[in-house]
Amino acid sequence: QCHLPPQTWTDSINQANKMALLAWAKESGINLVQINGQRRYGGPPPGWMGNPPPAGTEVFIGKLPQDVYENVLIPLFQSVGKLYEFRLMMTFSGLNRGFAYAKYSNRRSAKEAIAAFNNFEVRQGCAIMVCKSTEKCELSVDGLATSVSRSELEATLRRVTEGVLSVMLYVSPCKKQAQLAVLKYSSHRAAAMAKKILMEGNVRLGGLEVRVDWLKPDLKQKLQSYEKKPSPSRVQEDKCLRLPKQAPLSPVLHDVLDRLNTLCRRRHLGTPLFVTRCIQANPNGWLRFWCQLVIPGCPTPFSGFTWVRQDGQGRSGHEEAKVMLALQVLRMLGES
Repeated sequence: QCHLPPQTWTDSINQANKMALLAWAKESGINLVQINGQRRYGGPPPGWMGNPPPAGTEVFIGKLPQDVYENVLIPLFQSVGKLYEFRLMMTFSGLNRGFAYAKYSNRRSAKEAIAAFNNFEVRQGCAIMVCKSTEKCELSVDGLATSVSRSELEATLRRVTEGVLSVMLYVSPCKKQAQLAVLKYSSHRAAAMAKKILMEGNVRLGGLEVRVDWLKPDLKQKLQSYEKKPSPSRVQEDKCLRLPKQAPLSPVLHDVLDRLNTLCRRRHLGTPLFVTRCIQANPNGWLRFWCQLVIPGCPTPFSGFTWVRQDGQGRSGHEEAKVMLALQVLRMLGES
């Protein structure tokens, strides 16, 4: 049995249409660039002046025959308006993946493309689908280790991907002892490229089984329900905190932990043990912590959530969270 070399095998697939594409590109002067599984024209096209088109100017093209190329598609979609960019998704064999994106110079042309070409037959019996592109720009990364901080994750992402706008960390709603990150990018293309890079598994993100996906609307709504804007005071207790809500705090708190240790020794309760975990970081500097205090002589641990802001005198967010919980426990025990 004879096995063709990979390149010879892929070149032999759909050879006639590939040759027609090359001839058309040479005749028209169209420059096509293939990067990371997609072949692109424009973005911007030759002679383009000014900023890229606004949101709402891109259409999604689906149900394409896999042997159809830009020599057929670009003239067709240019017939209703000026194209800023055209992207055809490709397989390693040189066939298309059945879908593409056309971005126009204005929203009116995009609407005309949908009206003209949705259910249009590019060949007999092959009707394509054309609709407004959602232009998704947000990714979810689930399964991050609890030790991963927002700053180190953002630094890694800026090093390996382009167009990072923001990074938010949450407690994972699906995985135990894990975090979920929401990544926002400057464009759909930047987010799609980042998704591909992260899914390849060559970037260490601090998790054993990290799952990368588009941020789904129901998950986004669920995460937004977790967010509560901190009050102007130094700390705001979360509603689910199983401790009394505190009054505004005095800035002099350096002796709180010492007072708690002294109290536990005096009452023979054992040495208090703190567990703190940062579960969310907001861009304005507020950190949300889950805290637990275990005192051997008390039947149940004290636990809950709190917002803190890193102390200007060099105390870390974890130390701040310990101080907040210790102060609450002192109040409960009648020592504050």
